[in-house]
Amino acid sequence: MSSALRSISIFGLGYVGSVMASCLAHKGHRVIGVDSNALKVELIDSGRSPIVEADTQELIAAAHKACRLRATTDVQSAVHETEISFVCVGTPGRMNGKLDLSHIESVSRQLGQALQAVNRFHWVVVRSTLLPGTTESVVIPCLEATSGKSAGVDFAVIYNPEFMREGTAVADFFQPPYTILGACKTEHLAPLRELYGWTSARIFETSIRVAEMVKYASNTFHAVKVSFANELGTLAKHLGVDTQVMTEIFTSDTRLNISAAYLSPGFAFGGSCLPKDVRALGYRAKELDLRLPLLESVIPSNQEHIERAVEIVLNTHSKKIGVLGLSFKAGTDDLRESPLVQLVKRLLGEGCQIRIWDPDVALGKLSGANRQYIEEVVPHIGSLLCPDLQEVIDMVEVVVIGNRAAKKEAIQAHLGPNKKVVDLVNLEKDRRADVVPTYEGICW
Repeated sequence: MSSALRSISIFGLGYVGSVMASCLAHKGHRVIGVDSNALKVELIDSGRSPIVEADTQELIAAAHKACRLRATTDVQSAVHETEISFVCVGTPGRMNGKLDLSHIESVSRQLGQALQAVNRFHWVVVRSTLLPGTTESVVIPCLEATSGKSAGVDFAVIYNPEFMREGTAVADFFQPPYTILGACKTEHLAPLRELYGWTSARIFETSIRVAEMVKYASNTFHAVKVSFANELGTLAKHLGVDTQVMTEIFTSDTRLNISAAYLSPGFAFGGSCLPKDVRALGYRAKELDLRLPLLESVIPSNQEHIERAVEIVLNTHSKKIGVLGLSFKAGTDDLRESPLVQLVKRLLGEGCQIRIWDPDVALGKLSGANRQYIEEVVPHIGSLLCPDLQEVIDMVEVVVIGNRAAKKEAIQAHLGPNKKVVDLVNLEKDRRADVVPTYEGICW
C-alpha cells in the first residue's frame, strides 16, 4: 500500500460509524459506509446524516458533494473496492450484563465471505467495544472460517477502540486523548499509523487484549468518577458543605487527586489515614440515613484484595513464608492498618510459619497508637522479625514482597533455585525462570 489516501469501508452507520465515515472522508479518504438498514444508506447517499450529532451533517454533505463518501448494503462490493474495513457495529448489553455479540458475529462472517474473492491483503479494524479476548475468540475465528484464509497471512485484524462521546463525537475524533492500536504483529499497523498520522495525541501500539481492556478501564473509571462525585456531593449537601467550592479545590490538585497517582495495580491500601477516613464518612452517612453504595464498598473491596493475597500464598502449598516489609509502605514504621500486618495475621491463623524483614520497623522504638495497634492485632509479632534479609530468605520456601523496602537486586542475590516469589508491589519485573523459578504477582 502506498502512503497516499486510502479506500475505506465502514461497517455500521450508527454513531461511531457515521462519525468515522464523515471525519475520514473530510480528511480526503474515499469512504464507503455499509449497513443493512436501507434508510441509513439512502440518507448517506443523499448527503444527509443518519444521526443527530454536532458537525456531522455538514461533514457528510461536503464529503458527498466531493464524491468521497457513499453508502451501500452490498458487503461484497464494499470489501472488494477498499483496502481497510472498519467494524463499528453495536455490542448491546443484555439484562444480565452479558454482551450481545450477534452483530459482531454477523459482520465478521459477512466480511469473511467477501474476503474469499479478494486476492490482496486486507485490513479489518474493529472499533466495537469488546471484552478482552473477544477479537481473538470470536472475530478472528469467524473471519477465518468463512473466508478460508488465515489471519496474519491473508488479512490483518486490528483492535482500535474509540473514545468519542455523543454530542462531541466529531471534536473527540479529531482531538482524541490517545489512539490505541492492538495487533498480533506490529508490522500490520503501518497503514493505521499513516491513517492517524494527523493526530498530535500519542499512539500506543500494543496487544489486542490490552487494547480491548483499556476501553473498559476508561469507561468504568468514568462511571466510578461520576458515582464518586455524586455520592460525595450528596454527603456534602447534607453536611451543609458548599459542594461547588469543595469540588473546585479538590480537582485543583493534579499531582495526587486528578492524576495517575494511586492508579497502578498493587496491594491493598492502609495506614493511619485512608481506612479511618473512609469509615468515618461511611458512618456519618449512615447517621444521616444516606445510602452511598460506592463509598460503602471501598473497605470491603480493600479487604477482599488482602484475601486474594492470602489465597495466592496458601496456593503455593508451602508453610514457611518470608514477608519482606511490614509497614504499609517503605520508608515508614507506621504499622497502623497495614495490610501486611493483616496478611501476616491471616497466614498465622492458617498455620504458616512466618519470618518478617523490615528495616524500618523496630518494635522497641514503636510508641503511642502505633505500638498499641500492633500489640492488639499481632501481640507476638516481635518474635517473627529478623534484621537479616538473607537469613529470612534462606529460612523460607515462599518470599512475599510486601513493600519496596528491599531492592530487586538484593532479593535476587539471595533467591535459591527452589524459592517461590509472591509479589504484591510489582517490584520483581524480571520474571525469567532462571532468575525467579516460581513467580506470581497479585495483579499481573
